[in-house]
Amino acid sequence: MIEAITDAQQDKQPIKKQLRKDLLTKRRQIPHEVWQQKSLALCDRLSNWQIFQQAQNILAFTSFRQEPDLSTLWQRFPEKNWGFARCIEKDLMWHQVAIADFSNQMQLGAFNILEPQPYLPLMDLANIDLILIPAVAGDRQGYRLGYGGGFYDRWLPHSTGLKAGIIFDEFYIDELPREPWDIPLDVIFTDSKALMLGLL
Repeated sequence: MIEAITDAQQDKQPIKKQLRKDLLTKRRQIPHEVWQQKSLALCDRLSNWQIFQQAQNILAFTSFRQEPDLSTLWQRFPEKNWGFARCIEKDLMWHQVAIADFSNQMQLGAFNILEPQPYLPLMDLANIDLILIPAVAGDRQGYRLGYGGGFYDRWLPHSTGLKAGIIFDEFYIDELPREPWDIPLDVIFTDSKALMLGLL
């Protein structure tokens, strides 16, 4: 029985890999102007969300490979405490970034992703209100398809704060292939909808 379960889990890896490849290709094909419009729509939707408005300590991400660009959001709300991740080997290290000095406090890091300078103060991860999480796709059950590195898979089980997956409409699908370590998020946000899981 154990061998059968292990085989079933392994069978999902190539499915996930191919799905990830197809969806990333699709995302790269979004025209730049459309990508900007969709990113702004996402920022507007998030900024009007009561949970976001009440949140003070927020973890976010910088756009990479045509992920939604949330920079408008933190520029609108510089008074909130914003944290961004630095990739250290297989872990995420979260630093607080002063939005007023954003360009000087960030640098290109692992995988060519914009990340905080290492000297910046660490976020207090015991008091996080909201986590904005990048994904290749999300489904109706709140599961996300990541990039295969496992950074969020390893970190999310130990995190506090409401977990919100951030994707464009095209990448919100009925059901993703799932593995035992996959953790459902609390919310999936797109540029036109919000799926609230366990919050209503």
